[in-house]
Amino acid sequence: MSARPLTVEGAYAFAPTVYPDYRGVFLSPYLDSLFRDTVGYPLFPVRQTSYSVSRRGTLRGLHFTRTPPGTAKFVSCPHGRVLDLVLDVRVGSPTFGKWDSVVLDSEEFQAVYLPVGVAHMFVALADDTVMSYVLSQEYVFENELALDALDPELGLPIPEDVEPILSERDRTAITFDQALARGLLPDYRTCLEIESGFRD
Repeated sequence: MSARPLTVEGAYAFAPTVYPDYRGVFLSPYLDSLFRDTVGYPLFPVRQTSYSVSRRGTLRGLHFTRTPPGTAKFVSCPHGRVLDLVLDVRVGSPTFGKWDSVVLDSEEFQAVYLPVGVAHMFVALADDTVMSYVLSQEYVFENELALDALDPELGLPIPEDVEPILSERDRTAITFDQALARGLLPDYRTCLEIESGFRD
């Protein structure tokens, strides 16, 4: 298994070793020792796990959690294929406003760690795509905020051969600049303080 940092400070992509044979494949998308060595602390206490199943073109995001409480995530794609993206919306972060993307699929089985306070989205590139989420907090509707993923100011790499399918919430989400002006974006230092609670 290997790991690499993403452009967004504190976010990482993990690539497991995949063992195929005539029966199928076996892999471990998470290894505690590598995660600790890479991130500097153990995976957060797990408060919720979730799956989503999406048709090709589905765009979920950009979503982030009001901070506090903030939510860290470990996401993977056990079936199908997505373009997964993280955007740094933490005011004061050294990578504030920057984004990075990773293709997650059921061939390489990469996973992404998203630290507290960043925004997350993905675009499903195949029908019946399954995303797995491991979360540091339980989902609370009132704490979940959305940004316009199609905001031209962000210039996110939505594939040109995909017609985005969005929920009503995502279709009417405010822009990054509007969220900043309204004081809705997380504070970087507060995010780090929350993450410090993940340490042994």
